Amino acid sequence: MSRTRIKVCGLTREADVAAAVAAGVDAVGFVLWPGSGRHVSAARAGELARALPPFVTPVLLFVDAAPDEIAAGVAAVPGALLQFHGNETPTQCEAAGRPYLRAARMAEGLDLLDFARRFSSAQALLLDTHAEGYGGSGKVFDWSRVPAGVPCPVVLSGGLNPANVIDGVLRVRPFAVDVSSGVESPDAPRKGIKDATLIRRFCEAVREADERLARSIPASRDT
Repeated sequence: MSRTRIKVCGLTREADVAAAVAAGVDAVGFVLWPGSGRHVSAARAGELARALPPFVTPVLLFVDAAPDEIAAGVAAVPGALLQFHGNETPTQCEAAGRPYLRAARMAEGLDLLDFARRFSSAQALLLDTHAEGYGGSGKVFDWSRVPAGVPCPVVLSGGLNPANVIDGVLRVRPFAVDVSSGVESPDAPRKGIKDATLIRRFCEAVREADERLARSIPASRDT
C-alpha cells in the first residue's frame, strides 16, 4: 500500500519550513491570497521555497487571483504546484499552464463527483471545510460526505491536527492530508507561526495511520 502524502500549509518563516522538512513532509504551502492572516508575497514565497531540498514540493495557494498575480508567483517559485481555492473555473485553473490542485469546499449540496468531472485536469482535489474565508478555519467537515469512486486523488484538509488525523486517514483513505492551523503554536501572536513539535507529531500520526491500514490489508500471495 502506498503511504499518505503530507502537506503543511500557511508557512511564513524559514524555521517552520525547516521543521516541516525535518518531519518528513512531501509539500509545503505558501498562501498568496492577501485576505489571509498567513499571506506572504510572491517574493517572500520565493525566499522560503529556496530553503526546500529536492523532492519537497512548494505549493502556491491563490483565491480568485488575477493572471498577473499568478504569473508573479510562478516566476518567484518556478517549480511550484498551484492550488486554487476560490471560484476559479477549469479554464482559469488551466490558464497558467501549470499542474494544479483544486479546492472543493464541502458545502451542503456539493456534488463532489460532478465537481471532479468538471476539474478533470486537476492533479488532485483538496477537500476543505466550507467556512467563512478560505482555508485554515480549524473546523472539520463531515467525512462521511466524501463519496466512493472520486475519479482523482483526494487531499483531505479542514481542521486536521495530530489528534484526529489518524481517524481521518482511516476513514477517508486520501492520497494526501493537508494541515495548517492544526500545527500552529497556540501562543503565537499571529497566524502562520507553526510549532515544530506539533508538525512532528502530525507526521508521526499519519505514519501510524498508514501502518494500521497496512496491517488491515492481507499481503498478496504469488500463485
